[in-house]
Parts: sequence; structure tokens; C-alpha cells
Amino acid sequence: MQRSLITVVAAGCFFSAFPASSAGDAERLVAAMLGDTPLVADLQALTDEIGGRPTGSEANRRSVQWALERFRDAGVEARVEAFEMPGLWLERSARARVGGDAEFSVRIAAMPFSTATPEGGLRAAVVDGRHGLEADFERLGSVAAGAFVLIETDELEDIPGLFREYTEAAAIEERAFDAGVAGVVYMGSRPRDVLYRHNASLGLKNDRPMLVMERGSGQRVARLLRQGKELDLTVEIDLNIAGAYESHNVVGEIKGHGEPEEFVVIGAHLDSWGLGTGALDNGCNVAVVIDLARQIKRLGIMPRRTIRFVLFNGEEQGLQGSWGYAKAHAEELDRHVMASSYDIGSGRISGFFTNGRVELVEFLDRALRSVAGLGPFDNPNVPIVGTDNFDFMLEGIANLVANQESANYGPNYHAGTDTFDKVDLTQLRLNAAISAAVTWAFAEEDIDWQRHDRTAIQELIDTTDLGQQMRTFGFFDAWATGQRGRRD
Repeated sequence: MQRSLITVVAAGCFFSAFPASSAGDAERLVAAMLGDTPLVADLQALTDEIGGRPTGSEANRRSVQWALERFRDAGVEARVEAFEMPGLWLERSARARVGGDAEFSVRIAAMPFSTATPEGGLRAAVVDGRHGLEADFERLGSVAAGAFVLIETDELEDIPGLFREYTEAAAIEERAFDAGVAGVVYMGSRPRDVLYRHNASLGLKNDRPMLVMERGSGQRVARLLRQGKELDLTVEIDLNIAGAYESHNVVGEIKGHGEPEEFVVIGAHLDSWGLGTGALDNGCNVAVVIDLARQIKRLGIMPRRTIRFVLFNGEEQGLQGSWGYAKAHAEELDRHVMASSYDIGSGRISGFFTNGRVELVEFLDRALRSVAGLGPFDNPNVPIVGTDNFDFMLEGIANLVANQESANYGPNYHAGTDTFDKVDLTQLRLNAAISAAVTWAFAEEDIDWQRHDRTAIQELIDTTDLGQQMRTFGFFDAWATGQRGRRD
């Protein structure tokens, strides 16, 4: 298989738009990433041996030490960097039972930042919120107050559907809270009764039970309610909740030989939720970041700028680790040339979101010619919120997010089915080659852009849908008040 991969690249990739000195190193690096490296073994160890690793869990702490050792075993200088998580949230157990005109147990998962229930559980009527639209809550009227509201969902098929879920959930939850519900119950959007987690839109400010019910049971409850049956729901959610605590990012570094004080960041998030083993989200890209550092070190090639290989923690709970990195390295941010994030599983990289930095598009077009055989590539110049590029964008730093084909990412996202066997290992190696070509180009070649000031960032927010995305994820107020992002 390795020989066939290299043949694909040799057939159409190694045409470079950059000087020959850097092109030779880039070719060697791309070829190395396609070879017989420990990338797959790393991914299997992280997912099968350590498993799901929510920030604050013992598994997460083991994964930090594991990643640190992987870097150091490869001869890469590495360290952990502490940052503060605003609060601990871990599920111990969650279960529920339907009563009233029909009685049966249902499988549920607590949504992150759900509240716990009292000992013995919380019992309340369950009402049909349909799709949670304004008209649906108007129809319910006062009946919604003090009840669990069941929200019907469409079956999730792809990444666009996933973003719709996030956007719609924020509005649904606002309507539900205004109606005074006891809690929100989402009919699971995944086939075959797979459970998963989405953050409650208010985060740590949430003050009521929030949960996902397996799809089959949710449909059963909806049918009964629409037949006029009266049902109640008893929910028992046991949580490990505490205040602020310390977590850690893992940072590998290969110093530049020309401009070592300038930095190129390639990142992926180390944490995951715990229902599955966090293979697609985001263990596969963690393995890519580690292997890229390993192969640069093994080949003995030296980048012009310093490359930082950052494994962020706290991503799933509000992009906390990358925010912590931005605060810890505030004095260096003017010298950050680019920060990239890889976080959409193992689907083919089709290009990169350039997040409103039009000057990056032409540069990327040139950089990606060195792996043209793995294309075609398209680089949409639109901002995207939801992964660890975000705080670099708010700090005015040029930033990228790998744009990947949906593949099987959506249905397995944050789900119990996110396991090693779902990763496309062949495509993962091809993606690793693309990430190597792009990272090396930014570390080596001349650039003609600078860090944006707050006015330019605000203009991006005002002229795109970035502001709406920030509101959906609960980040807008922190920017508006100057708590997060570049200040004047």
C-alpha cells in the first residue's frame, strides 16, 4: 500500500512554485509522511489504550503524558503548558424512564453543561416540542412550563447538517428557557440509536437538565404524544461538577534556522468526549501533528521559521486550550505568521478555510501545487468558528482550518461510534502529506501579511456571518467586552 501511495504522489505532485532549496526538503518531507511511519500505531494507542478523554478526566491526563512522550521519543523538544479551565463537567451516569400512559426505559446521554438531577431523579411531564420553532412553542403555550420538552431532529448525514444542528439548537434552547421548561430532550439525530453529546448553548451558565434520547425511543415518545397520550419522564443524571481547575496543552517545537523568533503553528485538539474513543474527533489529526514533527526531525531538515506542534486541550468545552495558548504567548503573537487547525476527521482535505484573509489564498494555491496529485483543492475565504483557529483569528493572526470531505464524520461526531475502525487510514496518510506541504511552505517562504488590529477583526465580524457564528457558540460577549481577542 505504501508503494502505491508514493506512486500517486510521484505521478503528479512534485511540481513546486517555490525556490529549489525549499522544494527539495518539501519533497522529502511529503514522501516521508506517505511512508511506513508510526502514525497509525500512534492513533491506535491513543484511541484503543487511552480511549475517550474529556478534559478533566484521568484519561485526558494520561493522554497529555502520552503525547509528551511521543514528541520526546522522536527527539522533538516538547513541554506541557498549563491553562485554566473555567469549570469541571464530567458525566458519571445518565438514565431515564417514561411513565404515564406508557411505561418503558430509554437510553440517554447528558449534554455537556447539563445540570445534575436530585437524588432519585427529576420527574416531570414530557410535551411535544416538534422542531422547536417559534410556532411550536406558541402552540404549547403555558403547557411547556415545568415540563420536559421533546425536540424532534432530522437524521444527520453530513457536516453541513452538523452545523445546522448547532445553529438551530442555540435558538431552540433560548425559546425553551423563555417558556420555563424543566429541561430539554433532543430526539437523537443519529441512526441505529447511537448516543452522542452536544454542548448546551449556555455552557456553564446552563441551569437545567439537558439530554439526548436515543432516536428510536424519541420517535416512540413523539408518536404517543401525537396520539394524545399523557406521558411523564423521570431523569437521573449524576455528574462530577467542580469549579475552575488546571489543564494542559502539549507543545512540540522545532526551532527555525533563519527567523527562529517567527512562529508557524499546526494544531489539533487532544481532548474528546467519552462515549467513543475520539478517533475521528480528533485523534487521527493528533497523530498527524505528532508524525509531522517526528519526520522533520528524522530527516534532519531545518525550517526557516520555528514550527510549533500544539495539541490543545479543552477544545470541546469552549476552545479553552487555544485561548489559553493565546494568553500565555501574548508577547509573541505579533510574530506568529500562521496558525492552522485540523479537526474534521479523516475525510479528504479539499482545501483550507482562510478565514477572511484573502492574502492567504494565493499563497496556498502555490503551496498546494507541490501535492497537486492529491487535489483538486479549493480554498474558501470565509471565517469558520468551532475549532482551535478561533482565538488566533480574534487575535488578528493569519489562520487556516483544513476543509475536509464529510466522509463518515457527521454520523460519528461526538458519538459512541467514534472509534479507530471508522478512520480511513489511507486517506489519513494522504492528508498528512498535504498538511506537511502546507506547514513547510509557511515555515519557509516569504510572506506579505501582518497581524490584524482590532478594527480589522471587527470589520470581518461585521461584514460576514462570523458574528452570528460567535453568538451560536456563545463567544460573542467575550469579544465585545474585551475578555477574548485582540484589544485596541
